[in-house]
Amino acid sequence: MSLKIAGPADLHLHSDCSDGTEPPAEVVRRAHEAGLSTIALTDHDTVAGWDEAARASRAAGLVLLPGAEVSAKHRGMSVHVLAYLFDPDHTALSRTMARVRDDRVGRAERITRNLARDLPVTWDDVLAQCADDATIGRPHIADALIARGIVASREEAFAGPLHPASPYYVSHAAPTPVEVVEEVGRAGGVSIIAHPAGRGALPDGEIRSLIDAGLGGFELGHRENTPAGTARLQRYVDEHDLIVTGSSDYHGAGKPNRLGENTTDPAMVERIIRAATGSDPVV
Repeated sequence: MSLKIAGPADLHLHSDCSDGTEPPAEVVRRAHEAGLSTIALTDHDTVAGWDEAARASRAAGLVLLPGAEVSAKHRGMSVHVLAYLFDPDHTALSRTMARVRDDRVGRAERITRNLARDLPVTWDDVLAQCADDATIGRPHIADALIARGIVASREEAFAGPLHPASPYYVSHAAPTPVEVVEEVGRAGGVSIIAHPAGRGALPDGEIRSLIDAGLGGFELGHRENTPAGTARLQRYVDEHDLIVTGSSDYHGAGKPNRLGENTTDPAMVERIIRAATGSDPVV
């Protein structure tokens, strides 16, 4: 599909269908108020918010790229793959995201049990922080700790009891980044590695494997990226003519990230749309 994009685009937004704090329609409303013209809803491992976001985007006159942030792991390191305009009914990708969601629930329960040994928090406290059918994760445990007065913010929770070095922490299962990129491609979508130049960095061999697998590009505009890490990945972009995006990674009140604090060039949005065959943008 070919579509002319004008105005600022923010391609990494979360709703309460995963770990954001606002319903999809509210995310769209706030994006419109922030002056954005193109957005992408990219909740973790779910497409549950697509329909509501589509209705709200049509009403607001925004272009919407339906998407998801798919969880992956490389040698124990968490890697997030932003997937855009894929077929939401594609069997393999749907099953992959469902497995990750199911494991997130079990993992969250195990972390909560560990915390409950020393802190006054229960699984019911965690569930009280989740919207119906939301992808449960550590942010909801953090919100339960906040509600109990144990920590003051998600940032404090992630720096303390929910940190990977904490004795309460439990790892989770996830496919490899290459597996996710391949599945997104088979589902007709375009894959972008989220905040790839921040905490931890993929080795050169893995980056080359991702490009060979059909990786679309990198989210180089993100507050977590470092200048050195961004410059390193820019060399791959230049060599392989990859797509570059910039995004806020908006979570509502769940993170300090502001809508539109990083944006994607319209020409790059158009490249994503042209390359995708799984679903169309909402216009």
